[in-house]
Amino acid sequence: METYLICLAVALIGGLLLSRVTKLFNLPAVTAYLVAGLLIGPYVLGALQIPGLGFNSMHQVEGMSILTQTALGFIAFAMGNEFRMSQLKTFGKKAITIGVLQAVITTLMVDLVLIVVHLLFPHMLSLPSAITLGAIAAATAPAATLMVVRQYKADGPLTRLLMLVVAIDDAVGLLLFSVSFGIANTISSGNASVMSMVVEPILEIVLSLGLGAIMGFLLHSVEKFFHSRSKRMAVSVAFVLLTVGLSMLEFHIGTIHCKFSLLLVCMMTGTMFCNICSTSEELMDRVERWTVPLNILFFVISGAELDLQILANPITLIVGVIYIIARSAGKIFGANVSCRLTKCSKTITDNLGITLLPQAGVALGMALTAASLPDGAVVRNVVLFAVLVYELVGPAMTKRSLIKAGEIDPEGRTSARTHNQPKPPVSVH
Repeated sequence: METYLICLAVALIGGLLLSRVTKLFNLPAVTAYLVAGLLIGPYVLGALQIPGLGFNSMHQVEGMSILTQTALGFIAFAMGNEFRMSQLKTFGKKAITIGVLQAVITTLMVDLVLIVVHLLFPHMLSLPSAITLGAIAAATAPAATLMVVRQYKADGPLTRLLMLVVAIDDAVGLLLFSVSFGIANTISSGNASVMSMVVEPILEIVLSLGLGAIMGFLLHSVEKFFHSRSKRMAVSVAFVLLTVGLSMLEFHIGTIHCKFSLLLVCMMTGTMFCNICSTSEELMDRVERWTVPLNILFFVISGAELDLQILANPITLIVGVIYIIARSAGKIFGANVSCRLTKCSKTITDNLGITLLPQAGVALGMALTAASLPDGAVVRNVVLFAVLVYELVGPAMTKRSLIKAGEIDPEGRTSARTHNQPKPPVSVH
């Protein structure tokens, strides 16, 4: 226990100290946290096997999954704040159209490119893996995007549309992956299952939205019994923890396997709560401040989870580079086309695609499911390599696009250390 606590302290302090270095290069703090994770992970400092200095093994990193899952739940809960009715009236139709269209275009483009790779070099990549990677390409990382927006207090039409599109993207990506993975399994085994390809994915989304709506309503009903800010915040934290726990449950109804999507459940909880509670803005702000250390740990641990051994495999590198190029082209082209169709401004049309490049947790979860394919290890390693690149480069590109759109103000020089010092007493004479 003491080793785990020391590791967490080193992770938190290391991430914060490294953020001072990345600030000199105008890089987002998210990048610092991920690099800190790599440094204290099992392939750098952790390899020294000094207890407490870093994570000594991947098993030790995986032992922190309860923290990363909890942090992801709070991130999704905060993103639900973007789905207020006032926002949906302004950007709702555009966000849905863009979210669906760019995800489908990205999947089709990556599928096309990787199927060509399969036809030319069948020993390098199988057809089922190519199809599965195409669906995984649709997923975007909400966590990195939200952290960049929070750090720089970005606000404007592009930022508001981006947050909605990223949230919708996860639901669309879940459907695309389920259908594609079902097709891939059919090609591999010859057994087609409409249940796993269509019914279960749709049921997962419906159940997730339903559970999220119930939890959001219950949160509002319970928090009304408390009036102090601290107790209302404590109730909110407790409900998010409960929601994360419930979203991990799985069960069967007959032959149908039922489960929930943690992101969709927590996002819907935040959406329902924000739309029925008149004081939700103030409460969400307090919860956001409470979760700052948790979010830092999320990214540091995510960095430690990145497997550097995959860089030694030439096939992973070749397919990974092709995947990254095809996915990036798909996201940028798909966002551009969908923005033009929905008549978005030129600023949004030119910059939205780049902000959708970050990829992490959702894609890794899909890759873990795809490991059951005959060459599922290739899918996992390619996604790991892509996540390594996207997570280190993506946040900086998102920041750059938001600056170009004029939605990030120049960083101020105000120091909380000096700003919050007590003022000298004023003489009454």
